[in-house]
Amino acid sequence: MPRLARYALALCVLAVAAAVVCFVRGSWLGVVWVLLAGVTSNMTWYYARRAKADRGSARAA
Repeated sequence: MPRLARYALALCVLAVAAAVVCFVRGSWLGVVWVLLAGVTSNMTWYYARRAKADRGSARAA
């Protein structure tokens, strides 16, 4: 897994943890953290799939 995908995954996990903490405390700020977790999750999939496609094209060449 490429470095950017790992960073995005770590940020996603931290955003989910922050959302849980906010919701447990009764704060609606957790909604922002959930949205951030969704964006970082998509970034993780994008970078991981792009690296996989790059490896596949390098093997074909």
